[in-house]
Amino acid sequence: GARELARIILDSAEQVVHAIKALEGRKGVAERAVEINRLENEADRALQAAIRSLFAEEKNAIEIIKWKEILDFLEQATDRCEDVANVLEGVVVKHA
Repeated sequence: GARELARIILDSAEQVVHAIKALEGRKGVAERAVEINRLENEADRALQAAIRSLFAEEKNAIEIIKWKEILDFLEQATDRCEDVANVLEGVVVKHA
């Protein structure tokens, strides 16, 4: 659920930090980008599982709407980490 997505966001953000540090030496950015992509895919799966669970367990429509929006925002954070990784990879390629 939300906690798992938050953990994935933390892991993704840590990988972004490592990728930025790797950018200075131009080594390791691609590996970090691959890991960020893997984490984003994991977040997609976690989001789907959380939404399935939410609809199965919650009966209050307002709570469903609130939690679905929270879950969507959490997953979007991993999308943004992936965007950063893509830009960093582009910088490495451009300056290779």
